[in-house]
Amino acid sequence: MSQWTASFVQRLRELGWVEGRNVAIEYRWAEGRSERFVEIAAEFVKLKVDVIVTQSTPATLAAKQATSAIPIVFALAGDPVGTGLVASLARPGGNVTGLSIQATDTAAKRLELLRQMVPALRRLAIMANVGNPFTVLEIEEVQAAARTLGLEVHTPEIRRAQDIAPAFETLRGRTDAIYVSTDPLVLTNLTRINTLALGSRLPTIYTSRDYVEAGGLMSYGSNFPKQFRRAADYVDKILHGAKPGDIPVEQPTKFDLVVNLTTAKAFGLECVCTKKAKISPVPR
Repeated sequence: MSQWTASFVQRLRELGWVEGRNVAIEYRWAEGRSERFVEIAAEFVKLKVDVIVTQSTPATLAAKQATSAIPIVFALAGDPVGTGLVASLARPGGNVTGLSIQATDTAAKRLELLRQMVPALRRLAIMANVGNPFTVLEIEEVQAAARTLGLEVHTPEIRRAQDIAPAFETLRGRTDAIYVSTDPLVLTNLTRINTLALGSRLPTIYTSRDYVEAGGLMSYGSNFPKQFRRAADYVDKILHGAKPGDIPVEQPTKFDLVVNLTTAKAFGLECVCTKKAKISPVPR
């Protein structure tokens, strides 16, 4: 995540906003605990900040519920319309705008790529924080795609870090691979999830390369550091007087397929992908 914020700060500097000179940045981390989002949002409102920048649907929803006056820019949101963050992509309305990662729209593609990598895939597990409104939507998309492919699906529910290990226990002998929905809780516990997945010999697919660099098998999604960089442009516009409700939500135009070659080798898998996919191997 430090790479994400570094990209944001660097772009702000390029736009003339230098931290400590003409802009102050207050950082707060929820560390995967959803209850912290409400606390942090309330704190920012009390501080009377000029703009709130968020990452994830739960954090943005908490900020939106805390204020209708302070502009909110989400750097990453899986389905901003489906989860009620904005009225529409073209005209967000209200005080919220930002960048979508189109995770629900690309869910079926991720599953397709996972099946190409794991040809013997017959039983799929979807691991997601069911307390996140976005991941509930993503689960539905993956389940629909799985039915089309004739896959048996298991969906262990997690809501907190303590649920992760028991979830893997319930999957023992019942699944061939895991689709992991991106979420602050999952991101905070990515090392634990990858360790358990490797120990259980279960290939994983994610939305972001961060998980793959931490040992996951593969990911397919937009570039998160680039989206944080782009979020700085949104902040710049707002600080110059633009209304967030008038700034269209941006969608990514490029998606990266990232494969951890060491993890693939450990599973005895070969990288077999479509010709159109852009492959960024991650040697370990």
